[in-house]
Amino acid sequence: MKIKERLEKILMEKAPGPAPSFSIFHLLRALELIAEKSFGRLKLSEKLKLGEGATRTLLGRLKEAQIITTSRTGCKLTEKGRKLWKQYRSVFKRKVCLENNELTLAKHNVALLVKNHKDMVKTGMEQRDAAILYGARGAVTLIYTNGKLVIPGVSEDVAEAFPEAHEQIIRLLVPEESDVIIIGYADSQEKAEYGALAAAWTLLNDC
Repeated sequence: MKIKERLEKILMEKAPGPAPSFSIFHLLRALELIAEKSFGRLKLSEKLKLGEGATRTLLGRLKEAQIITTSRTGCKLTEKGRKLWKQYRSVFKRKVCLENNELTLAKHNVALLVKNHKDMVKTGMEQRDAAILYGARGAVTLIYTNGKLVIPGVSEDVAEAFPEAHEQIIRLLVPEESDVIIIGYADSQEKAEYGALAAAWTLLNDC
């Protein structure tokens, strides 16, 4: 099963009752945090900016899917969870916070590299709209092609048009041919991260 289908299946499977008040991007962020270290529910709730009830439901879904185990010391990935996380990270390769440059358009700017998905980008508007839908102020989509960073419809050579941004992106994300970089920008770190994830998620129809 493709990574997008596997994760959305976890989100959609539910017992009788109201729909969950969390999104696929809360689920992705929870996986990322738990992959780094064991987390208790209260701390995870704080990190995700979710209520305790929603966080409990989210963790319940992950446990039912055998992605995590829970104990008094916190939540940990199972072997199945580690394999899922490895599959996810093979596509969502790197994530960094950017310092001020010509393409940092808000207080918080999160850049995410999506491996080998250049052909899924059209104008970049779909990614921007997805980021806005999930609370960001917007997103910038760049592709690495023929040895150059390009912003569709804006710049055919980011190195020339936005040299500071180019230097940071190349140094921190190390893109290769056909990679896509999404920069989600927002007034809070959480919204910038969720915006970048939402924008990148639009590229994964083939994964």
